Amino acid sequence: MTQAVITATGLFTPPDSIDNAELVASFNTWVDAENSRHAAAIERGEREPLAHSSEAFILKASGIESRYVMEAGGILDPERMRPRIPQRANDALSVQAEMGVAAARQALDKAGLRAAQLDLIIVACSNLQRPYPAVAVEVQAALGAGGYAFDMNVACSSATFAIDMATNAIRAGSLERVLVVNPEICSAHLNFRDRDSHFIFGDACTAIVLEADHLAQDREHFTVLGARLKTQFSNAIRNNFGFLNRLADEGHDALDKLFVQEGRKVFKEVCPMVASLILDHLESQSLTGDSVKKLWLHQANRHMNDLIAQRVLGREPSLSEAPVILDRYANTSSAGSIIAFHLHRDDLQDGDVGVVCSFGAGYSAGSVILRKGNAC
Repeated sequence: MTQAVITATGLFTPPDSIDNAELVASFNTWVDAENSRHAAAIERGEREPLAHSSEAFILKASGIESRYVMEAGGILDPERMRPRIPQRANDALSVQAEMGVAAARQALDKAGLRAAQLDLIIVACSNLQRPYPAVAVEVQAALGAGGYAFDMNVACSSATFAIDMATNAIRAGSLERVLVVNPEICSAHLNFRDRDSHFIFGDACTAIVLEADHLAQDREHFTVLGARLKTQFSNAIRNNFGFLNRLADEGHDALDKLFVQEGRKVFKEVCPMVASLILDHLESQSLTGDSVKKLWLHQANRHMNDLIAQRVLGREPSLSEAPVILDRYANTSSAGSIIAFHLHRDDLQDGDVGVVCSFGAGYSAGSVILRKGNAC
């Protein structure tokens, strides 16, 4: 049977970066202004004062030290606290397509391919900037790619779910080359005025080239041994923004139109689910935790990754075994595990096994087992 292999990845990193000190200063300035504005109600006990954030709190809660964003000025302005990304004309390349094209070109260059050789482009991410026309078709046109294209959304697991779709199509023989693109502008759906989550997200875009194995024998590649997906409905991570909002007479500006989560519940429920998914998937391939050289995990929270890696490996993971990129990228949703794979794979030898794993809203989780070089 034809095997699917990953021959290259690409990474677009936004131009702006915000460290915790800058983010905290902006947040606390806004908090002080709000508490001053509502001083009388706070004095009467009718309103609780807002609490400051701190660098120590953010680092302890998440392991995040900074994040890349598409635009920092608007986020750091206490009067605005959201990025300034102007609307573009319909005949101009959209923001997400621009990110996607940059990451895609890097990946295609590394694979030694022309866009015209692609059979399919999947743009998979947690939030798409419009319902239609598909961003993927726009990327296809901008690249001059062949085949067809479509968008998909499985929140933070979008990349691994798209890899599974691409792998299945290549194995079936219907396609030979697929490009998966993950343009994440997470700063656009983050509430920078929520102390519990204002530090979580960053922006980035990744791209992955998958090909039929017979096309890539003379190039470095990672064989997809298998992918396993899981969904389990939960409201613990939610975003209610959508096209039906304008039809309701209430709640247009409610906080649930941005990212909201019950962090402790997510940690308690997702960690065992993901660890079991990976271990069961490894067992189905006659592998164990001891077989794994790399765990490229979803970069949402350092504590979650440490716990999942510990359960999979049966011991404390080293940074080499479970690479961390969220310290400087923060949570980039579906792009996170792919960034880790993109930046931390050069030390692997032919035959080494690694796992790309994502998890997030839905709940959704995807495990992709890779072996450097050929499958056998």
